[in-house]
Amino acid sequence: MTQITVAAIQAGFTPDIDRNIAHVSRLIREAASRGAQVILPPELFEGEYFCRVEDEGLFANAAPVGEHKAVLAMQALAEALKVTIPTSFFEADGPHHYNSLAMIGPDGEVQGVYRKSHIPDGPGYEEKFYFRPGNTGFKVWPHASATGAAKLGVGVCWDQWYPETARAMMLMGAEVLFYPTAIGSEPHDTSLDTARLWRRAMVGHAVSNVVPVVAANRVGVEHGQTFYGTSFITDERGDILAELGREDEGVITATIDLDIVKRHRAAFGFFRDRRPDLYGRLVQDV
Repeated sequence: MTQITVAAIQAGFTPDIDRNIAHVSRLIREAASRGAQVILPPELFEGEYFCRVEDEGLFANAAPVGEHKAVLAMQALAEALKVTIPTSFFEADGPHHYNSLAMIGPDGEVQGVYRKSHIPDGPGYEEKFYFRPGNTGFKVWPHASATGAAKLGVGVCWDQWYPETARAMMLMGAEVLFYPTAIGSEPHDTSLDTARLWRRAMVGHAVSNVVPVVAANRVGVEHGQTFYGTSFITDERGDILAELGREDEGVITATIDLDIVKRHRAAFGFFRDRRPDLYGRLVQDV
């Protein structure tokens, strides 16, 4: 039997990076005490979600992966707790800037960096001002523990809406998908609540790929923008194993039997019956 215990962190954040790191660290310790082996904090937990406005002064907050305060703190914590922490951060790489994720293993080492592929641009989510489209391609990382080995795929926020992201990671061998997120109210349309759409999109990935999905969002009001939480873990059937509310801060965990998931995936035949010879239109930008 190959089992993995996963966790999602849901929290609100302030402009103080040290305070945010300490807050996330407390919740990660709680998740680890509950047996979690892979613990997912929300997107860009280093501070408030700054992409609501275009401010050139905020580029000063970016740092290389080997120097970023949030990454360094999570490396020390991962090593101390012997857990894996997919860590979202604002990356500077020479003159370039990315919305990135460092996959930090239980030895505290950065196994690699994924740079967010799909960059949104709209009222309250003006990420194209800050981030170049990712140039790493999608990534899958091996995870080993006393209960077995697994391959982990991670997409960042806007990536989670794209079935291509999930399917690409599955074709690379992913066995659990993780999505750190910062999403909430829509400033241009106060009547639009995307919380149910957000969840349905990822539950759809779970069902059509027969894979568990872990999603971590932030909560709280930041300069009039309300983040709606509702972080969740779903199994390969799309059934919710654990969830948090719209205002809760805390931790959710679930234990997944990957051998059973693998059997279910094979039985559905989605990958057996694929027709890549018919999918050429998907990669034509016309």
